[in-house]
Amino acid sequence: MANVTRYDPFTDLDDLFKGFLVRPMRFDGDLPEKMSIKVDVSKADDSYTVKAEMPGVNKEDIHVSIDGNLITISGEVKKESEQKKGEEVLRSERYYGRVSRSFTLPQDIDESKSKATYNDGVLQLTLATRTSAGSRKLAVS
Repeated sequence: MANVTRYDPFTDLDDLFKGFLVRPMRFDGDLPEKMSIKVDVSKADDSYTVKAEMPGVNKEDIHVSIDGNLITISGEVKKESEQKKGEEVLRSERYYGRVSRSFTLPQDIDESKSKATYNDGVLQLTLATRTSAGSRKLAVS
């Protein structure tokens, strides 16, 4: 399958100016994209299982909130500040900062029966669905 690319008329202009600057190293490719939380969601009879990739995030820096059927996952990757004397950073592609992702599920979630585990950069949520109370009729007075 062939890759489809979009024509950008300014790329030739960018190549024109590359020779004017002295660059100690050349790196091909674009700058890294911001970190995003990628999720897999599956459904069992009475629960949903969510697997979210969150590499580099400490367990203490992950927060999950549940509001009815709205799930919000957030985390923070902290920048390491170790640098040796006389050392110069030429390029850093590692992401640091806050990241968040929200999504809704078809059913409300029971927070008291749900659980979360984090292992090897993957957050796994087991979200128990709230049993519906069924429809009720109100008496009109």
